[in-house]
Amino acid sequence: MRIYTKTGDKGKTSLYDNTRVDKDSIRVDCYGTIDELNCSLGFAKNFIDNNEIVQEVNKIQRMLFNVAGELATIDSSKFPQSIKEEDVQDLEKLIDNFIARSNNTPQFILPGSSKASGALHMARTICRRAERRIITLSKEESVSPILMKYVNRLSDAIYAMARFLEDEVVLVEFDKKS
Repeated sequence: MRIYTKTGDKGKTSLYDNTRVDKDSIRVDCYGTIDELNCSLGFAKNFIDNNEIVQEVNKIQRMLFNVAGELATIDSSKFPQSIKEEDVQDLEKLIDNFIARSNNTPQFILPGSSKASGALHMARTICRRAERRIITLSKEESVSPILMKYVNRLSDAIYAMARFLEDEVVLVEFDKKS
């Protein structure tokens, strides 16, 4: 089986609904960044010893295929696995669970006191970039507001898991020079 089709050799690619677009379109950048996020979460799992978090990351990775698929489809009726409000609510429960079990200080922390938390913090920043790209796309094309909410909550969920896995919490003090 060949994985190359040669159809993208001139800078175009096909979306899920077979629409041809430029490979550097905002839409392709959005689902490409979601793919990057999915890969970074897969990498992070290599450092996580907590089985509960590994299972949550696995669920999130599966959901990211739906996020990417929805972003890769202009005609939303052609992609039935769209993100739903229940998916957002599941992330909110995950966030509440791990934040309640963490040292819940309201200050900024220095991320990455362990390999596991550091890898998750890297994934969180990729998620934030994906969110920014999706917002840019939404200014030009239709994007589900539920998908946008999901990606916003997802970065919070990754933060909550990373925070839970911090070996130690190092607070960031801001220099208040006048």
